[in-house]
Amino acid sequence: MKAAVTTSSGNPDVIQIKEVPIPEVIPDWVLVRIKAFGLNRSELFTRRGDSPGVIFPRIQGIECVGVVEEDPSGTFQKGQQVAAIMGGMGRFFDGGYAEYALVPLEIVFPFESKLPWETLGAIPEMFQTVSGSLNQALEISSGETLLIRGGTSSIGMLACQLAKTKGLKVISTTRNIDKKQALIDNGADHVVIDEGQIEEKIKEIYPEGVNKVLELIGTQTLKDSLKCAAPKGIVCMTGILGNEWTMKEFTPMGDIPSLVRLTAYMGESSNLSKDHLQEFINEVEKGSIKLNIDKVFKLDEVAEAHQYMEDNKAKGKVVVVID
Repeated sequence: MKAAVTTSSGNPDVIQIKEVPIPEVIPDWVLVRIKAFGLNRSELFTRRGDSPGVIFPRIQGIECVGVVEEDPSGTFQKGQQVAAIMGGMGRFFDGGYAEYALVPLEIVFPFESKLPWETLGAIPEMFQTVSGSLNQALEISSGETLLIRGGTSSIGMLACQLAKTKGLKVISTTRNIDKKQALIDNGADHVVIDEGQIEEKIKEIYPEGVNKVLELIGTQTLKDSLKCAAPKGIVCMTGILGNEWTMKEFTPMGDIPSLVRLTAYMGESSNLSKDHLQEFINEVEKGSIKLNIDKVFKLDEVAEAHQYMEDNKAKGKVVVVID
């Protein structure tokens, strides 16, 4: 089979297209013929060598969609549509950057859909991350206010739509004024241009601060995002769009305002259910949810797709389809 192999840690050019054997099926694992997969920022960090325990060469990819090729357990039928996600995929065993992937049975989720594969490829990790961040970490409820820091990302765009369906008021941020209208069209009630410090701008809109903050930029803006939260508000750090894992200085008793709670969401496959996945796919099919897919690449172009994402050119989800 053809695979995009990350040969060593480094820049995107360490990803090379190679012919490798199709994995041999073993008990309690499923062989999936891959049709598409989404790119994720965590995969950039893995490629750079920043993910602990990853041994190169490695076929990366923490998610994929496709059809079952073989399942020794009989749980799934050959040709059945499935998604596979997380569980060490693409890090501790070979993942989705290939024509086939052998994945543990417990991270495989069946679905039925007539959507094109490039659309389906955008869904699993994005939906799991947004749903988990909003419902499990932030515990959103109708009537609340939500600040999405990093609103033009694929996660930010989908989070806005899902929050609006739950009856929240949403503020989305962008560094680029040219993207303001896109955020408004996506449903944001307010758009704030992010120049690094937005506390004053937020409190011009909501003087007490917002109830919930979804932090997608990461460590670079986290302290300021904490200041945007109202007393008893929750700030959830889910993203690292700023490309920095750690903070040089953090003083909990000074940087976390009194009565504000700070949490993080690092979802796993166990946070996703087949029923919730199918319900979400159905909503996309009906047009109730509009996915923000920025660009579609082919398997031969995975290194180019990594560079595109690393250069922050994407205005939504980046997807790779396999012919």
